[in-house]
Amino acid sequence: MRKRALALLMTCVLSMTALAGCGGNTDGSSQAEVQSSAGTESSSGGEIQKLDEKTAASAIDNLVANTKDTVQLTVWASEMDQDFTQTLLDQFKAKYPSVKFDFQLGIQSEAGAKDAVMADPTAAADVYAFADDQLIELINVKGLTEVSTAYTYDVASENSASSIAAATYNGKVYAYPMTGDNGYFMYYNSSIFSAEDMVSFDKMVEVAKQKGVTIGYQKGGWYLHGFFDAEGTGHYADLQSDGSTTCNWNDQVGVDIANAIIQYAKDGVLVMADDSTAAEAFKAGTMGAVVSGTWAAQNFSDALGSNYAACIMPKFKAGGKEYQMTAYLGFKLIGVNPNSAYLPWAMLLAEYLTCEESQIARFQARQLGPSNVKAASSDAVLKDVAIAAISAQGAHGTLQRVGGNYWASSESLSDILISGNPDGQDVQKLLDDAVSGITAK
Repeated sequence: MRKRALALLMTCVLSMTALAGCGGNTDGSSQAEVQSSAGTESSSGGEIQKLDEKTAASAIDNLVANTKDTVQLTVWASEMDQDFTQTLLDQFKAKYPSVKFDFQLGIQSEAGAKDAVMADPTAAADVYAFADDQLIELINVKGLTEVSTAYTYDVASENSASSIAAATYNGKVYAYPMTGDNGYFMYYNSSIFSAEDMVSFDKMVEVAKQKGVTIGYQKGGWYLHGFFDAEGTGHYADLQSDGSTTCNWNDQVGVDIANAIIQYAKDGVLVMADDSTAAEAFKAGTMGAVVSGTWAAQNFSDALGSNYAACIMPKFKAGGKEYQMTAYLGFKLIGVNPNSAYLPWAMLLAEYLTCEESQIARFQARQLGPSNVKAASSDAVLKDVAIAAISAQGAHGTLQRVGGNYWASSESLSDILISGNPDGQDVQKLLDDAVSGITAK
């Protein structure tokens, strides 16, 4: 009870304060503006409070001075992130030598975090990484603390808008963006296509025909989204509160898009390809480009050598109109458990694990793309072909928010279209059936 009382006391103290700079710098060079909670627990009614340097610098001093017991925090990270996370934990301890910490680092994948927390939020880790599409369910089981205060940096302004959107629900931020490299874009052979060619899918098809190569496209609704929900189509596939998905792909624009995909395939250029077959085709010189993500970077780099290049998804024409292809984007986030007995320290640690310097270090150690805007624009990151491409793709991306019935129906549709509709099925009926399956309750 004494520990929880201390935690609640310091939450009240720190909810009115912030500290400039990652990890507690007090020079005021990047002083944050603090967005307070708009909920009933907020004393400021959701107004942004800008703190002077003196007030900001006292925040962590107050926390340190009022921490008498050992700060016990459990942290979950993926198996591959254990060593790197332990390094950050050790660095965090060193920043506050007068405080005794007891960190317990556990193995938990970002993909499995939701199930582990939902099993018993009170027994889950104080600080944990998770995939952004788990956000709403984690909030519903009271497994996430609202990020209503910035202690060392402004979470909302220093990360990309799309990563903050991924961490936001009902206008409130509930997590700290950690990475911003999950999504897809276009890899290509720069000896076949120029950068200018890659702006237009139709130009790519023209060049591919001339050079006798194919363009690979991955199967499934995750990738088909790039065509059907392209910018300017007016299309959507959105998750509803009951777990179902609304979708309007079966209008005339959808028919035009489906016919365009079928024609690309019939031209002998657009082909179904996974990462393995694409890498082999790149080596053989029979494929000029393929849609994939950062996880395939090393294999494609090895296959293409000095011709290795990547860029955002191109524009394409359907029904006489041009649309900018989009991509599903995904983020890894850090969440803080509201059941933590040391809530202010858990929040401070979450900031340290996700600040600019930590994101640059994570990129260097794990080649994971930053969500932090400054980190993403650093020279080291920009020199990475795949990370630079996915960062640029962020301007033309959509958060994945669909129900379970989306996947099977959209995959069946992608199989038929990218194969060129070999049975000559009626396109309108194909789309009607797909949308019916996607939107099923």
